[in-house]
Parts: sequence; C-alpha cells; structure tokens
Amino acid sequence: MTKRAGAKVNRRAFLAGSAAMLGTPALAQDVNGSGTVEIERDINTVVRRNISSFRTLDWQPYFDSLSNGAILVDISSRALHYWEENGGYHLYPSSVPLTEDLTRRGRTRVIRKVEGPDWRPTPAMKKRNPEWPDYVGPGPDNPLGTHALYLSWQYYRIHGTHDTRKIGRRSSNGCIGLYNEHIAELFAMTKVGTQVLLI
Repeated sequence: MTKRAGAKVNRRAFLAGSAAMLGTPALAQDVNGSGTVEIERDINTVVRRNISSFRTLDWQPYFDSLSNGAILVDISSRALHYWEENGGYHLYPSSVPLTEDLTRRGRTRVIRKVEGPDWRPTPAMKKRNPEWPDYVGPGPDNPLGTHALYLSWQYYRIHGTHDTRKIGRRSSNGCIGLYNEHIAELFAMTKVGTQVLLI
C-alpha cells in the first residue's frame, strides 16, 4: 500500500468514525448517572453540561397537594416536571434563563393559557437588544412557539419554541422553553391555577 493510499484509508476511517459519533443520541446517560455529560456540537462551540440530575422526582417534598396539578422547573438540570391531580407524572427537557440575573426562583401559578401567542420584548430585552422588533404575531417566527402558559410573575412564561437548539440550554431571557410538541401536551393538561415552583 502506498503512502497516498494509506492517507485515503485513514481519512475514510476518520470520516466514518466522525459520522458515527455524530449519529449517536444527543442524550446519553449511564445507569448510575455519576459524571454523565452531554456533548453538544454547535457551529461555533462545543458545550459540555451535566445531565446526571435529569431524573424523575416525587412531588411531596415540593408541594402540599396536587390540587390543580403542579409544575416544578429545576433550573440546574434544565427539566420541567409536571404532576397531574391524579398523580400522573411527566418529565420534559427545557431551556432555562441565560444568566443567573435573568433567573427567578420561587412559587407562582398559571394565570392564563394562550394558543398561538403573540410576543413583545420586555423593556429590559429591548434595552439589551434594540434591533429586536417591537411585536411578533403568532407563527413560525414567534419566540413563544405554539402555546404559552402565562405566570403570575410579570413577563414570565412557560412556552414553546420553534428553535429546537435552545432546549437543554441556558438560552432564554427569563422564561422556560419546551419543544412545541411538549408545550402542547402540557398546555392540554394544565389549567389556570396550576401551581408552579422554580428551583
């Protein structure tokens, strides 16, 4: 085998190995969950983040009852947990606020549900990003996706997103984002008055 032919084989093997690596599931977790990391390839950067705490939880340490259902958002593991009144349980990956100063923790509740929400940037968002539009109607360009649960905290929402790259990341301006299919499920199950806790 010539040196040139060997280079072709090595390049071919490298490309095949790279394709196989990119084809592996984005979320890989060992049974114990210790030291588990997800490696996400983006155009400009490689982000490592711990996903070992993305696991099921029991509602009782967090809520007195499941009256009206209960939503718990764990900022650290980037997961939204939902318990139905009858005890049914759902776990969804989520996006969370970009920085700690944009993050709010504590108890709130769902005060309004909107299918096909419109969007206006908050004054703080507009100050940080003056080039953003003042209004975006419902549709594929809307940052709130297909459904939104409005919380009792002004400007805070649990909503969908058309940009699926945001899920599992610190990528929002304060809200909690879900895949559109997941927010549609959650929207159908929750009601005005559903209790919400962000930790």
